[in-house]
Amino acid sequence: MSFNHNRNRPPSLPADGGRPRRRLKTKPLLVLLLILFVGNLLWFIAWLIPNQSGGSEEVASVDGEKITRQQWMAAMEELHGRDTLLELVNEKVMETAAKEYNIKVTDKEVDLELAMLRSAQEGIDKTIYSADEDRLRDNLKTQLILEKVLTKDIVIEDKDVEAFYNDNQALYDIKDAYRTRMIVVDSMGEADKAISELENGTSFEALAKERSVDTATGSLGGDIGYITQDQTTVDPKIAQTVTTIDVDSWSEPLELSDGRIAILSVTEKAEGQTFSYNDVKEHVSRELALEQLPQSVTPEAFWREFDAKWFYGE
Repeated sequence: MSFNHNRNRPPSLPADGGRPRRRLKTKPLLVLLLILFVGNLLWFIAWLIPNQSGGSEEVASVDGEKITRQQWMAAMEELHGRDTLLELVNEKVMETAAKEYNIKVTDKEVDLELAMLRSAQEGIDKTIYSADEDRLRDNLKTQLILEKVLTKDIVIEDKDVEAFYNDNQALYDIKDAYRTRMIVVDSMGEADKAISELENGTSFEALAKERSVDTATGSLGGDIGYITQDQTTVDPKIAQTVTTIDVDSWSEPLELSDGRIAILSVTEKAEGQTFSYNDVKEHVSRELALEQLPQSVTPEAFWREFDAKWFYGE
């Protein structure tokens, strides 16, 4: 899977009329991680199911006509097998590159990237937040190795790094974020029924899939990702309410701006962090170096160097 490094972003003018404030582009990486997650999920679920009866085992049927495991697996490979294998090969290639060029990626660096992702609320597809965090961290580590390989010979002056940090300190003041699920219904009566089911032990995720009229989030068990108090990409009432909900609890029904009724649940609170100049110096230097690359570069560019081969040939 390709990693896009064309991260230039149109500058936005700060409120004080000073130097332009730039925000690093995270959306291409988020889209990439979403694709990788979907491929992983569907492909590995198939492999994890025990295969006791061989390829002719019936896994479903329609009007008496069976669908076999072999047919299922072939369809899975056709849809997602190439992308999943590509991810695995690229991950191994980058691990090899890290050893070759003596590149290290620390947990602290991954923590910073993860915090930046959680704070990058740009109306992106929230499916990314459904990814297993360990797998997400692995993907971020692979991305960081690639970036370090690409920028290892590019020199960025300290004064330029410091100037960027001074102009964009708000980027590194990460607010508390609340991983949120929601159930959206059309009336207060439906909301009361949902609350009653929750009080009787029904899981919030299952109820969101069953009852939420917001199909995009309902299919994800109501997951809308990490929400901050001052976030502008969600209904203001959602942003205001999440800070008042205890983890693993839910809110009273609240009316949204479109007239629908929402019930919110917070499943995790990510504590805010403020990253100092020393914390992000290398991160900023690398981002500025990436902007100097003439074109996007992907891990596949290193396949020949590290003798990578795969099922799909060239």
